[in-house]
Amino acid sequence: MQARVVQASRGARWLAEGWRLFRAAPLGWLTLVFAYWLLMTLASLVPVAGVALASLLVPAFSVGFMAAARAASRGAPLELALLFEGFRHERRSQLALGAAYLACLALVLGASAAIDGGALARWMLWGERPGDEALQSEEFLAALACAAALYAPVMMLFWFAPPLASWHSTGATKALFFSFFGCLMNWRAFLAYGAVTAVVTLGLPFLALSALTLAGGSRVPVTSLVFPLLIVLLPTLFASFYASYRDVFGAVE
Repeated sequence: MQARVVQASRGARWLAEGWRLFRAAPLGWLTLVFAYWLLMTLASLVPVAGVALASLLVPAFSVGFMAAARAASRGAPLELALLFEGFRHERRSQLALGAAYLACLALVLGASAAIDGGALARWMLWGERPGDEALQSEEFLAALACAAALYAPVMMLFWFAPPLASWHSTGATKALFFSFFGCLMNWRAFLAYGAVTAVVTLGLPFLALSALTLAGGSRVPVTSLVFPLLIVLLPTLFASFYASYRDVFGAVE
């Protein structure tokens, strides 16, 4: 196993590859996404330990979405069982990655809480939205910037780690190592991917809202517009993760 360095233009096409994989089996993707939402919601409802439990499961479920994208790329049907592939192969490594991910989240939110008194952490963990005055405060904005800066290396650690641990049997520690440096070596491709993703995820809602306004539909609630876009964007993003993995580490049988 060796990470390849790909051109920035490849990173710019990862989201388009994700869209192509989504279009190959849209109903299968939507089934997997709704099942994931339901399971994670149920896990988060567990008293006290719900949020921690949901975080522990994230790496294993990400393998499931990778497996779904791999199946779509081969023209195979997307079955619900694919979502649980991360629990069938290298289960201990996936749980170790989940524990590491939970620890990283705790560090990120702990650092932000030291700046804004925990406002951002409470919003992220329990949905307690701060007031408008708190949202505009210097402390909250500084905490948000700190959390974003600290979460960037966390994303690099876990971007490729779950499939590497599951499909390459690297173990959790090596998977984190190879994932981080695989991202670092391809920073240009990831920069291009991030730019394209930001343009699409921010631009599509704006264009749709503008079209509704011009058509006289300004009274349509924003939530009724955002939800359908999320239904399409989320599986496209999940599939684009596989496109990046396939380019950098190669497809695995």
